[in-house]
Amino acid sequence: MSLRSSADKKAPNAPQPSQEKQAKLLASDTGHFSMIKALHLADLITDLNGFCGFMSILSSMRYCLGPPDSFGNMWAALAFMPFGLFFDFMDGKVARWRGKSSLMGQELDSLADLISFGVAPAACAFALGLRTPLDTLFLSFFVLCGLTRLARFNVTVSSLPKDSTGKSKYFEGTPIPTSLGIVSGMAWCVWSGMVEGGSQGVLGGVWDLGFGGGVHPIVGIFVGWGCAMVSKSIHIPKP
Repeated sequence: MSLRSSADKKAPNAPQPSQEKQAKLLASDTGHFSMIKALHLADLITDLNGFCGFMSILSSMRYCLGPPDSFGNMWAALAFMPFGLFFDFMDGKVARWRGKSSLMGQELDSLADLISFGVAPAACAFALGLRTPLDTLFLSFFVLCGLTRLARFNVTVSSLPKDSTGKSKYFEGTPIPTSLGIVSGMAWCVWSGMVEGGSQGVLGGVWDLGFGGGVHPIVGIFVGWGCAMVSKSIHIPKP
């Protein structure tokens, strides 16, 4: 889930004037760039979250193209994701400060979170050595769990229990930004040389299963994290 939702700020059955105005602007055909006028400041900040995620992915790709023992691009890839989290926090603060909720902002938030906290961590893991066919299958599972979790949140947020302010009381399943826990672990592995091209190789080595090029057991962390995101029984209280 994202850390911002217009449905968390306003009653779901009462469209706000700012939402109605934005919907009219988006539906109108007044020019090639008329959509820009419909964006709120918080929406632009959300776009910066997506920008950080995409830059992280590009940095991972640059690392794959360079010498395996030159980690400058990988450090950049890992650093962009916490910046994405910063913008993920800030968009909600700005939306509340300006008193403007945005249905488009809710959708942008989910898409940006998928890039920054789903695809980008998986791309980093691939760049750091989880590259066998089975590894990539499990990394895809992690990304798809994040995608499904975000879609579920957008569908069910209006039906979750609310507090006196109209904000959902808890997250259903672990929020996708918690994948920064994996990112911090990958940063430690890079620092310790326990990655492809490092002094010690990928942490945990590789299991040769006789097919699919084997599998790195550490990829199981991504599988477990994906399962936690789509869990129905895990309830994380909202701050």
